[in-house]
Amino acid sequence: MEHSNKIAIFQEQEIRRVWHNEQWYFSVLDVVEVLADTPNPTDYFKKMRKRDEQLKTFVGTNCPHVAMQGKEGKSRKTIAANTEGVLRIIQSIPSLKAEPFKQWLAKVGYERIQEIENPELGFERLKEIYRAKGYSEEWIEVRLRSIDIRKQLTDEWQGRGVKEGQEYSILTAEIAKATFGLTPTEHKNLKGLQRENLRDHMTDLELIFTMLGERLTKEVAIDEDAQGFNENSKAAKKGGRAAGDARRAAEKRTGVKVVSDKNYLKQIDEAKQKENKQIEPPSNTKE
Repeated sequence: MEHSNKIAIFQEQEIRRVWHNEQWYFSVLDVVEVLADTPNPTDYFKKMRKRDEQLKTFVGTNCPHVAMQGKEGKSRKTIAANTEGVLRIIQSIPSLKAEPFKQWLAKVGYERIQEIENPELGFERLKEIYRAKGYSEEWIEVRLRSIDIRKQLTDEWQGRGVKEGQEYSILTAEIAKATFGLTPTEHKNLKGLQRENLRDHMTDLELIFTMLGERLTKEVAIDEDAQGFNENSKAAKKGGRAAGDARRAAEKRTGVKVVSDKNYLKQIDEAKQKENKQIEPPSNTKE
């Protein structure tokens, strides 16, 4: 999957998680927000630790800060806990959701074991999530391919000494800026997005040129044997510029702009309207 970060869904609410030290680590604040039904999980968690000295000690020893994507789309370090840690933390949260959450944790862990043994299962589960949201099969196929291309690039960066987190984000922004003429943040603003994942709201064409920029960046990095952040930054700009040249050529040839203010909500709504028009009963008016 994209990076090692994923969003898990518990009762239609998002829980950020990351594959760290060969196991899932979950955002503690996301867990607190969901189980306590609080709009301010940071303050709630502080009060929990003040009330429970044993919890405070446990968190300090067992809950590391790991990089996860924040609401603004940037990767930041946040306090996280593995399954065992989450189970300890929720003991201090009076919530009717505690038991269903424990069952959900077990299911999430089991699914990860299955995905390690058979990676295709992860993609199949992701397909089902996108289908449930109303995405078209054509869009889903492009999106899954973009995830694969992204994973290839980040694997390449990792092997070339680029640090996960801020350096990945900077290089990604450089590719996007050279490809589309705007950064991911500017692209999100254009689409009216906030916390949402930009790529989940891209059109087919935007995804295709995103893939092109990232694939070309990988090829440049390999060809030039780019090492470290600075050299890979140059590779990112070259790959992005090549994709940008291709985008401008396509726009000139077709007259269709690639960058769009559309997001998937608009696309799905338009598709439903089109479908409804196609199945409308014929008029009974007489000539």
